[in-house]
Amino acid sequence: MTLLEELEGYLPWNEQEARDREELLRRLRSGEDLYTRANAAGHLTASAWVVSPDRRQVLMAYHNLYDSWSWLGGHADGDRDLLAAAMREVREESGLAEVRPVSPAIYSVEILTVDGHEKRGAYVSSHLHLNVTYLLEADPAEPVRCKPDENSRVGWFGLEEAVAASTEPWFRERIYKKLNEKLAGFPAGR
Repeated sequence: MTLLEELEGYLPWNEQEARDREELLRRLRSGEDLYTRANAAGHLTASAWVVSPDRRQVLMAYHNLYDSWSWLGGHADGDRDLLAAAMREVREESGLAEVRPVSPAIYSVEILTVDGHEKRGAYVSSHLHLNVTYLLEADPAEPVRCKPDENSRVGWFGLEEAVAASTEPWFRERIYKKLNEKLAGFPAGR
């Protein structure tokens, strides 16, 4: 199934998701290249809300660029399988060897603003991350490590602690709280 087909079948959770889904669909239907960073105005990213099997903890990384605790994820970089991209990013950013989808379906959608910034000595203009989020699961007993060029710490938090740890108000109030609320539809696993 293509991303366009997945998004067409996706049932938005709230008004933010409904509006962002419509814009994602519009851009995908336009034919513009969204899968690579060659599109400097906006491109696809894949994020993960990584939870423990008992659904009581979430994995966060202290993101160097944003100077805040945040979810894990990154650019599609040409990969049309955004679930695979999200899992790759989680492994790269956390060192986790074992991470699995709670469901292969899209968990959440967001359009995220990224302010202009320096990366590896070059200026990156302000742009949009057209983001798709997946719900993943991992064992909190498994060792984690940071990825120094992206984050300085990685750790497990209680659900409410994860929201409070973020210093980005929009993420705290609009995104992370929503992701936690949606967890009620996914009972504890193994």
